[in-house]
Amino acid sequence: MTTALSRDTVPYRPKPGEIPTGPGVYRFRDADRRVLYVGKAKNLRARLSNYFAPLYSLHERTRRMVLSAASVEWTVVASDVEALNLEITWINELKPPFNVRFKDDKSYPYLVVTLADEAPRAMVSRKRGIPGARYFGPYPKMWAVTDMLEILIKLFPIRTCKDSDYRRAMATGKPCFAGQIGRCFGPCSGRVTVEEHRANVDRFVAFMQNQDPRIVRDLEREMHASSAVLDYESAARKRDQLQAATAFFEKSAVVLGDRVDLDVFGIEHDELAAAVHLFMVRGGRIRGERSWTVDKELDVPLGELVDVVVQNAYGDDLTPAREVVVPELPDDAEALETWLGGLAGRNVTLRVAQRGAKAQLLATATQNAKQSLMLYKTRRSADFTTRSRALEDIQEALGMADAPLRIECYDVSHLSGTNIVASMVVFEDGLARKDEYRRFTIPSSTDDTDSIHQVLTRRLAYLARPAGDEASDQAVAGAGAGRDAPNDDTQNGDAADVPVVSERRKKFAYRPNLLVVDGGQPQVAAAARALEESGVEGIYLCGIAKRLEEIWTPEADFPVILPRNSDALFLFQRVRDEAHRFAITHQRQRRKRDISTVLSEIPGLGPARVRELLKHFGSVKRLRGAGETEIAEVKGIGPSLAATVHAHLHADGVSAPR
Repeated sequence: MTTALSRDTVPYRPKPGEIPTGPGVYRFRDADRRVLYVGKAKNLRARLSNYFAPLYSLHERTRRMVLSAASVEWTVVASDVEALNLEITWINELKPPFNVRFKDDKSYPYLVVTLADEAPRAMVSRKRGIPGARYFGPYPKMWAVTDMLEILIKLFPIRTCKDSDYRRAMATGKPCFAGQIGRCFGPCSGRVTVEEHRANVDRFVAFMQNQDPRIVRDLEREMHASSAVLDYESAARKRDQLQAATAFFEKSAVVLGDRVDLDVFGIEHDELAAAVHLFMVRGGRIRGERSWTVDKELDVPLGELVDVVVQNAYGDDLTPAREVVVPELPDDAEALETWLGGLAGRNVTLRVAQRGAKAQLLATATQNAKQSLMLYKTRRSADFTTRSRALEDIQEALGMADAPLRIECYDVSHLSGTNIVASMVVFEDGLARKDEYRRFTIPSSTDDTDSIHQVLTRRLAYLARPAGDEASDQAVAGAGAGRDAPNDDTQNGDAADVPVVSERRKKFAYRPNLLVVDGGQPQVAAAARALEESGVEGIYLCGIAKRLEEIWTPEADFPVILPRNSDALFLFQRVRDEAHRFAITHQRQRRKRDISTVLSEIPGLGPARVRELLKHFGSVKRLRGAGETEIAEVKGIGPSLAATVHAHLHADGVSAPR
């Protein structure tokens, strides 16, 4: 192999003609023969060629996986479905480190029926894998499934006592305590035989499978029939069962038609992790839900993530519904449908809901997933041990003398080059210090790098001179007047709200250990230039590139790559996202204020008419492009006022707000 080829790709790259073009499963192994990654493909040659492209063109995470491997091998199969089955088997068996890793954030309660017992028992349990047991659920809360079981026992009286109590009661002929107080209806109570109890259990299981609401009408008809023949005791039992059945269905929210069975997967993901929320709808009602998080070692697209999520969602205790709704179809959707149909023993349809009730349910599931992902990240950042480990890892990765106990992160936001603003967020000991946040308004700038340079120059000026230098304080304050907005995220003030010089000096007095900018090499170079020009020493600098989550340092040819699921990378990501949120909020507030200011200067336009104009046109720019006739069509704006508005916006010297 030539030297040029060794630089462009890896030495173990197979020749193109050696790789088959049929479906199959491939495995990357390291020098110790440990499997690093397992994947499937409809066309092995086409898929593997993506991994052996020039190294500089690969995604950073993919490049790290390819360089960590020492060989690649593949297994050809007859169909896409066989490839899917083999991939799932090997991932579960080998647990490759670069494949998506699942972990439940909690264990969910199930309604369990021990069908293998002589007298099956209904109980609530978080334990999975009981031999011969039938599982229903999972349910979001323990109280939800406990209350449901209380209702169902009245509807289908079956055994609920412990196995030890049942054996003792059968041996002594004396009902268990639960049977004595009327809470257990097994054979030990003496009310039914083992055969009759088994028949009740079968009816219970059949109802839980179908949950047919017609049972309410049947019980009502049987109650009236018993009452008509003066069998009031039987009518009373049917009445109690009818009340239990009614209460059961009232506890389940109806979201779709009575005959609709489907599973809805909501997924929210970023470069490092993903959260999944599953709604299980049976008979048009949500019968269970489940949420879990996924760690992404490789930055896989949504379609591939859907493929992996669906594969891992179903097992011995959860069978696919007739219809599975996902946010995006994977490339091998047909093979996945066939595999799901094999699990369910019937046809299963995989689809994306575009409109209607199913789309609304998908949106709700996605919103739940979004909240789960946010909570997952917040919990990781809030834990003291996790924060300490993250700061130590950052110190080691960047070669810092001390841990970055104070981190300042900067981000720039603009609207097509106008309304340029920047944000500074502060994290101390790994936690956000919102009272230390600052916002900047940038009058003019050529690009993001120039904006970063301006902002850091203004910020570092407070550290570049000794305390008490009033002349310098006044000079910096004058240069920044009307530009450094207050640090309160809820305020809209500008120059009039800028604190006095002593307060501004105090706010900027604390020295950061680490400056972080949102961006890659160009943004870091601009920040390094500002740091060098300020003369401030002892402050470390880095940037985080959003697309690849790479950490860039000044004058570095290659980025620092943190482990994909490391606490350090999670902290960097949270700091960057908070700076982005804060900058976007400030930019939107300024734009909204500028638009309102322009319109409020027009005679005859009050706040209500300004709102109507903005609601109709969306922006002053679009309003300026409209004619008098279009403006007059807005509610509350007649021809005369429309002419005034049009003339004011097109008068000499009047321009749309930046």
